[in-house]
Amino acid sequence: MNDPRFQTLAKTIVHHSCQLKAGENILIEAFDIPEPMVLALVDEVQRAGAHAHVDLRSTRVMRALQSGGSEGALRSWASCDLHRMKQMQAYVGLRGSLNASEMAGIDEAQMRAVGKLYQHPVHLEQRVKHTKWVVLRWPNASMAQLAKRSTGDFENFYFQVCCVDYARMDRAVQPLVKRMNAAKQVHIVGPGPTDLRFSIEGLQAVPCSGERNIPDGECFTAPVRDSVEGILQYNTSTLYQGSTFGNIRFEFSKGRIIKATCDGDSQRLNAILDMDEGARFIGEFSLGFNPAILTPMLDTLFDEKIAGSFHFTPGQAYEGEADNGNRSQVHWDIVCIQRPEFGGGTVAFDGEVIRRDGLFVVPDLLGLNPDRLGSA
Repeated sequence: MNDPRFQTLAKTIVHHSCQLKAGENILIEAFDIPEPMVLALVDEVQRAGAHAHVDLRSTRVMRALQSGGSEGALRSWASCDLHRMKQMQAYVGLRGSLNASEMAGIDEAQMRAVGKLYQHPVHLEQRVKHTKWVVLRWPNASMAQLAKRSTGDFENFYFQVCCVDYARMDRAVQPLVKRMNAAKQVHIVGPGPTDLRFSIEGLQAVPCSGERNIPDGECFTAPVRDSVEGILQYNTSTLYQGSTFGNIRFEFSKGRIIKATCDGDSQRLNAILDMDEGARFIGEFSLGFNPAILTPMLDTLFDEKIAGSFHFTPGQAYEGEADNGNRSQVHWDIVCIQRPEFGGGTVAFDGEVIRRDGLFVVPDLLGLNPDRLGSA
């Protein structure tokens, strides 16, 4: 039996996220996803008069391709997928890995090769820059376990979060876009050692209301590359390349992470930051405000949208929008929550506090608070 929520989500993806038009090509790349959801998407694409292209993928197979692929194999794989991606006007990535740590243990040099030879040309250069794209996780048992919920309860949460009123959110975020575009200096204060200052002068703010990610709910820009100074202590755990890191702490000087520690494997953390020169600089700063996402669950696409959060991202900036010039194979969205139960904190633009303890406090931004957008 098909779940009617699949069709609701498919309509959001096709018409709001991708704004698909008749005659356009869309690639649906589905990783360990139930066939009925893929079929719902194909059906909605065809109703729109567009052309669906489907690639059913397995995360275990992807691990085998990535961990054992020679340079020649990776180049050949990328060449084929790049040719296909160039034919697409839209892209949907449905990702439902049955094991969140499936990529753990792959050699660092091999992961750099995958990033350089496959991910960079196919996704960062072609898909991100030249298609209307949206990426989603899928509410399977593995993801429910990360969220510490039963599978059924997590499925209900997922569809609630993914089907919020994104049109309302898009209207509410416009004053924040205006403020971020006008601001010069940002000052973030949090519990413990967190005291961070940086400039966003001259960098574009980009609102995210269901167009690129589902769930969504953030507004991002980037710091001026060499302007970041101070200390940032993150208060959520994060999963990157199959490894989990907690209580990451960065110290910055002239924009660069000069010291990085964490609970657990600090050597591994620093190895990631040493993948290339740009990995120790910040490529994105974003404020999160999805009213239905309140706690972290080791999944970036959810955690970076948490109400009352911000993320500060080592690595690649978004080329062409909010672009501070930083280039890297790494783009690691690490989240800090500022609601009272997580220790509180403030965000100030040019000396004016615009958010305190996770709530916007200036009149033009009150529409982004959970009581206005719709609480969980």
